[in-house]
Amino acid sequence: MTLTKKAEATRQHILDTGHQLVLRKGFAALGLLEILKTCNVPKGSFYHYFPSKEAFGCALLQQYVDGYGRKVDGLQAAEGTGYQRLMRYWDAWIEAPGDAGCGWAEECLVVKLAAEVADLSEDMRLVLDTGVQRLLARIAAWIDEARADGSLPAGAPSLGLAHVLYQMWLGAALLAKLSQDRSSLQQARLATVHLLGCEAAASASSSTPAH
Repeated sequence: MTLTKKAEATRQHILDTGHQLVLRKGFAALGLLEILKTCNVPKGSFYHYFPSKEAFGCALLQQYVDGYGRKVDGLQAAEGTGYQRLMRYWDAWIEAPGDAGCGWAEECLVVKLAAEVADLSEDMRLVLDTGVQRLLARIAAWIDEARADGSLPAGAPSLGLAHVLYQMWLGAALLAKLSQDRSSLQQARLATVHLLGCEAAASASSSTPAH
């Protein structure tokens, strides 16, 4: 569907507004009327861009996945050893550069929606799972790069380790939401350093922010 600039702006407004509503309420509990009222668009306009609420959810998640990838690209563009670049990603979960003290864990739709969409919509599940699998491959590649440049020691297979680390951070993010503090994320960082076998590298690294 080819959209005019005005129509594209309207569609983007619906997605951006919907993203914030979903972060607060989840997807299933968010009614179409609330989306329309908050966006100030008529029902006909919504269905012009999205044939169903599920299609809206798929578009919302695809936008999130694509945007997350661009954020990771920007984060990894800075110089540093492989280890520093890997830890830069985990540190962004706690406090991302330029995000006014906010961390990525606070707005993670995987944390917010994974269990919900897995039961609700196969199409939405596939969008989110595809994004997660791509991210896991990237984390594994960062581990391989760090081992290649000597900033990490050899260890467990990188993809399996990437899965373990990501699962741990997802759990920590859930606990951080529940407790309303970042201590679980800080503990996940310490455990990450241990699992990577890089305590010496961690103590020597100047990339670790103070939190």
